Amino acid sequence: MLALLWLVPVLPLAGFMTLTFFGARLSRTGIAVIGAGSVGLSAVVTALVSISFLTAPPPDQAYTQTLWTWIATNGFQVEVAFYLDALSMVMILVITLVSFLIHLYSTEYMIEDEGYRRFFAYMNLFVGSMLILVLADNLLLLYLGWEGVGLCSYLLIGFWYTDPVNGRAARKAFVVTRVGDAVFAIGLFLLVTQLGTLKIQELMTRATQTWSTGSALAVSASLLLLGGALGKSAQLPLQTWLPDAMAGPSPVSALIHAATMVTAGVYLIARTNDVFALAPSVMRLVGLIGASTLLLAGFSALVQRDIKRVLAYSTMSQIGYMFLALGVGAWSAAIFHFMIHAFFKALLFLGAGAIILAVHHDHDMFHMGGLRHKLPFTFWTFLIGACSLAAFPLLSAGFFSKDLILFEAYASRQGSTWLWLAGLAGALLTSLYAFRMVFLTFFGQAKTEPDRVPGVLMKAPMLFLAVLSVFAGVIELPGTLGNHPLFTDFLHNALPSVALTTSRLGQEGLLQIISGVVSLLGIFLAYVFILRVPDLTARFAHSAAGSTLHRFWYAGWGFDWLYDRVFVWPYASLARKNKDDVIDIVYDKVAELARILHGALSSTESGQLRRYATGIVFGAVVTIALVVLL
Repeated sequence: MLALLWLVPVLPLAGFMTLTFFGARLSRTGIAVIGAGSVGLSAVVTALVSISFLTAPPPDQAYTQTLWTWIATNGFQVEVAFYLDALSMVMILVITLVSFLIHLYSTEYMIEDEGYRRFFAYMNLFVGSMLILVLADNLLLLYLGWEGVGLCSYLLIGFWYTDPVNGRAARKAFVVTRVGDAVFAIGLFLLVTQLGTLKIQELMTRATQTWSTGSALAVSASLLLLGGALGKSAQLPLQTWLPDAMAGPSPVSALIHAATMVTAGVYLIARTNDVFALAPSVMRLVGLIGASTLLLAGFSALVQRDIKRVLAYSTMSQIGYMFLALGVGAWSAAIFHFMIHAFFKALLFLGAGAIILAVHHDHDMFHMGGLRHKLPFTFWTFLIGACSLAAFPLLSAGFFSKDLILFEAYASRQGSTWLWLAGLAGALLTSLYAFRMVFLTFFGQAKTEPDRVPGVLMKAPMLFLAVLSVFAGVIELPGTLGNHPLFTDFLHNALPSVALTTSRLGQEGLLQIISGVVSLLGIFLAYVFILRVPDLTARFAHSAAGSTLHRFWYAGWGFDWLYDRVFVWPYASLARKNKDDVIDIVYDKVAELARILHGALSSTESGQLRRYATGIVFGAVVTIALVVLL
């Protein structure tokens, strides 16, 4: 079965090609079957490959499948090859499963859209590119998938391109992520010139054998890889594109936030963990960036009105948790939270899509209210997703993954009390904004009458994701609950476990209680401020200090304002002043000289043979004189 690995990315890509070249001849049913079916088949193949991998593990717990040689020059060779180990297996399982559920949901959600075929073609390409990224055996093939998801994010964020706002959001996402991609590309050049290969596993081996801990090359390489990760995963300071990316359809948002794109940076750091381990200062920077981003995004999520922007800032915050885990060396904890986050964030975005569809495409939560009676199925599944996001103690999968990160942030050798406190504050903010969203949308007085309820093709994926959002955490029950950590043990060969300082069990139990209390406190505060004393919240928001703080957080802490003045406006001003392009002056002068010479030479075209003969004689005399004299 392992030999079928190549089909995992090829099936969605085949769906993209079919829809692109033959989709115009297909009915909407045919488009849906190919669009969702190709990803569904990829999920089935992934399951078969994973079962084979688990039941009959290959030597060294890894399987490499080489398809063909891509580049061969002067002893340097790059192949189109896929690498399957515990890490990439978890990634492709999550990507194909969640992507299939989103595609299935989309067959109903997008049914009335005139760009139905184009939508599924882009979505298939998106999934195929992400699968290439996580299965790539070398960094160049990984970079191909990396740029593929960047292209697809641009196409899908600006899917409704007739609205200029959507076009601007797509361009913004493309430009900001290109900054990180350029840094990542420089990192690839550094690695290949210094270590002589781009094969990931060979790179890790050569790096540990060649570079010492803290060496300039190790620090430089890890910083450059980190730059690429920051752009794709929307972490400080390249986070500004993600809130605006909500311009695309809700299934696109679900795919970007749950199964593709923003998780690519987390995967890159986890995959190249040996290089980062050689640069402790960069590891600390990763943790600091993650902690800062989760707090910044959490405060911004507290004041948003658009339900999808709340979820966008939530994704930035939750990816921040993953970066925090990566920064303290808790590689497997980061991947565990990636998996759980994919389930509950896809559920929340699909739920948000069902709500938006029901209330006439209005995104404003303050225009909703009371929807739990009108949309009971959406309410209960959305509530489950919110509980998992808020890490509701014991009853949600998000509790176990976030608790593991908080514990590692405190107890690991690379961790610290300050990082733990930042993560704990983020947990309070998360539960507060998650249930602010629930209470504003589903409780209180109804302000909009819904006119549409989700059908079975929308309900089935939401129900499946709701089940996973509750029960998926059992694969990594903490020691305090008497179970062995299956998930981290499984990932141990690909991502060695972080070293802890003291006895795990006693610390873990205490920290679990604290994090559980904090989560419940956030839910209670949301209940008080939104449902019990909403006037208190309104008065604070309209006060001088509250209004200023509200605008600051609402605007994402002013990063767009800063970047506009530092980068965008100066560049735009220079472009306006240089509208004729200074480089064109050179070509204009060359053209002008050609016109002058043409005028001078054309004046000799008199049509008088005597002048021509005189010219020939004069030229011959000059030529003979030069030959004789020189």
